Amino acid sequence: MPGQVGIWAALVAVLAAGVTTGSPVLRSDWPVYGGFPQQVHLSYAGSASEMMVTWSTMNQTDSVVEYGEDGLNNTAKGSCVVFRDGGEEHRVQYIHRVKLTGLTPGHKYKYHCGSKEGGWSEVYTFTAMKDGTTWSPSFAAFGDMGKDNAQSLSRLREDTKRGLYDFIMHVGDFAYDMDTQNARVGDAFMNQIQSIAAYVPYMTCVGNHENAYNFSNYISRFSMPGG
Repeated sequence: MPGQVGIWAALVAVLAAGVTTGSPVLRSDWPVYGGFPQQVHLSYAGSASEMMVTWSTMNQTDSVVEYGEDGLNNTAKGSCVVFRDGGEEHRVQYIHRVKLTGLTPGHKYKYHCGSKEGGWSEVYTFTAMKDGTTWSPSFAAFGDMGKDNAQSLSRLREDTKRGLYDFIMHVGDFAYDMDTQNARVGDAFMNQIQSIAAYVPYMTCVGNHENAYNFSNYISRFSMPGG
C-alpha cells in the first residue's frame, strides 16, 4: 500500500486531537525471568511487507525472532538498547527490536522471540498488513487506559482472539503512569497488553501522562514507524 507511514500519521493526528495533550547496574526485579522475553508487542514498520517485534528482558541477550507461515522456518535478528528509568532506583532493562521483512501482505504468520541463552516466548500469530486500495482497516481506537481498572481490556482480548482487528490504536495516556513505582507500573501494563499486542500491531502516540523524564518510558518502550 503506497504511503502507509503517511496514512498512519494522519490517523494519529485526527484521533490525538481528542486527547489532552557510568555503566547501568542491573537489579533483580525479575529474578525468575532474567533473559526471558516480556512485554512482547507488534507494530507496523512502514511497509505492508514489514512488521516490528519489540520486547524487554532484564538481562542482555541476543535479539532474535523465528517466524514463518507454516512453521518457524525463518530467522531475523535485531538489536537491543539499554533503558534506564529516571526514577530514584534507576532500574535497567533491555529493549529488543527486530524488524521482519519480506512478508507477503495479508498472509498469516507464526513467530516467537527471544534467544537461545535467555529463552523463547510462546508462539504467537499475526497477519501482515494488507496491500492495495481495495480494503478498509478494522481497528479499535482509544486513549486513557491504566494498569488498574482497565475495563476495556477483557473486551479487547476477546475481540483480538476473534480476529476482529487489523491493529489497535492507543492515543496516549498509558498505565497511569508508566514511570510510577520506578517504572514497575509500566512493566506491568506492558505485560497486561501482551495478550493483545503480541497478535495485532499496537500503534500509539504520546499523551500528557507520558511526560516524566522527557517521555523516556514511552520513547523506549514503543516502536512506531518514522520514530
